[in-house]
Order: sequence, then structure tokens, then C-alpha cells
Amino acid sequence: MESEEIRELRAVLSRLKQEHRDLDSAINALEQSGRADALQLKRLKKKKLFLRDEICRIEDELLPDIIA
Repeated sequence: MESEEIRELRAVLSRLKQEHRDLDSAINALEQSGRADALQLKRLKKKKLFLRDEICRIEDELLPDIIA
């Protein structure tokens, strides 16, 4: 992989991780506030899972498996 591609993937990875952390904070705040809408929480959690999958996919692309 070329270094420019790697830099771009790392930038995207960093942005996705930050968005994942932000969603986690938002979900926790909504749950603790006691006024959380169940549908809204479900959507936020689904988005968080999607982000986690994207993060894993990019990390796998950056760190390919090494056959021992």
C-alpha cells in the first residue's frame, strides 16, 4: 500500500474512532438522563456498531494478517 493511501486510511480511522467515542458518550448521557427515547437509543447503538465494523475493516486493511 502506498504511503498516501496509508495516511488517508489513518485519518479516516481516527475520525471514525472519535465519532464512535462521541456516540458512546451520547448514548450514556441519554441512558442516565432517564428521558431516553428507545427508538433513538436503538438507532444510535446501531450506528455505533456500524462504526465499529468500519474501524475493524480499516484496521485489518492497515495491518494485514501475517502467516506464521
